[in-house]
Amino acid sequence: MLWAFKKLARKLFRRSRPEAPPAPVLLSQIDESFRRRKAEKLRRIRPLLRTDMPCQQTELFYDYLTDELREAFHIVDTANVSRHGYDEISQSLIAQHRNGLILDCGAGSRSVYHDNVVNFEICAYESTDVRGVGERLPFRDGAFDAAVSLNVLEHVRDPFACAREIARTMKPGAVLYCVVPFLQSLHGYPHHYYNMTHQGLRSLFERDLLIEKQDVIHSGLPIWTLTSLLQRWAGALPLAARIRFQNMRVGDLMDNPLTYLHRSFVTRLPVEMNFELASTTALIARKAA
Repeated sequence: MLWAFKKLARKLFRRSRPEAPPAPVLLSQIDESFRRRKAEKLRRIRPLLRTDMPCQQTELFYDYLTDELREAFHIVDTANVSRHGYDEISQSLIAQHRNGLILDCGAGSRSVYHDNVVNFEICAYESTDVRGVGERLPFRDGAFDAAVSLNVLEHVRDPFACAREIARTMKPGAVLYCVVPFLQSLHGYPHHYYNMTHQGLRSLFERDLLIEKQDVIHSGLPIWTLTSLLQRWAGALPLAARIRFQNMRVGDLMDNPLTYLHRSFVTRLPVEMNFELASTTALIARKAA
């Protein structure tokens, strides 16, 4: 599991033990020094940008999110904020390529800002360096020394196109670290399109990249699925139904699902939570005359 990824990371990085990267800046402490660092990174990024796509430059990022791309990929403004830290594997990549550039595709709002990480997002966070859509990355071929995509591709309308774009922008020999959910409930930032099996994730990249390792890291172990589902389920129930549900034993929940359909912890669950926790969802559609 995590130890296997650590072993892979040691194998990848054993030829040169990197020094610690420059001290990152906390975005809660934005000042003139940070703005200078931002300006320097934008200057460094500029030669890597495509020239065949319309772009506007702001003080903090290059903006490629045109109205056409918004419409084509159903991009809408959202109050939801995606904010996660880097795990040990990501930090190893950042340290290894302290003098290069790493693509963080779908970075979210980063509370820590690294000079050698290009934060690509659809949202105009303070940490965003380039804004656009993953299916049309505005970077030249072979621009990056490494790439990370952490819990992002489930939110992308066309993950196959996004995967091809990530691979296209990586230098020969560059390493990709990608994490996606499998058994995880609905969470929109603002949309949530696809969860994936490990086979599905592999299929996104295997045409363009050599798959060296797949594993389940600590933050993806089944216990996260179980506790998250139960917590969300219980929290959505009316008080009386919630208490009865929480007092059930594990063995009480392992019968044929048909036997539970009349129980209050099933019948009293709100419609929106049925969608969030659904085993399957259904659709009926009609072709226009």
